[in-house]
Amino acid sequence: MNNSVYQINKGINKSIEFKGLKAQYIWYLGGGLVILLILFAIIYICGVNIFFCLALIVTLATGLFMYVYKLSRAYGEHGLMKKIARKAVPHAIKNYSIARLKKQLLSEKSV
Repeated sequence: MNNSVYQINKGINKSIEFKGLKAQYIWYLGGGLVILLILFAIIYICGVNIFFCLALIVTLATGLFMYVYKLSRAYGEHGLMKKIARKAVPHAIKNYSIARLKKQLLSEKSV
């Protein structure tokens, strides 16, 4: 009988990570870089000095990297989505039909 050794992939349900960036932050960084590339093209086509364009884009890219890494460290894999979702939850639920019922009951009492 032939003994076979199979490798088991133990990271099957883990989220992706690239150089310290976790999950959705990779997409945020990629989208930001695409936007900076388009901005560079627009500024260059408008006739602005190439050295000014490069300095501006490098500065913005550095800021983008620092901001995305800061978000990744601060909120982790799902923390930013949880923070955004928490803002969407209402602070109170108002039921106006009960308020009308109370008003009717109070007006009947006073009569």
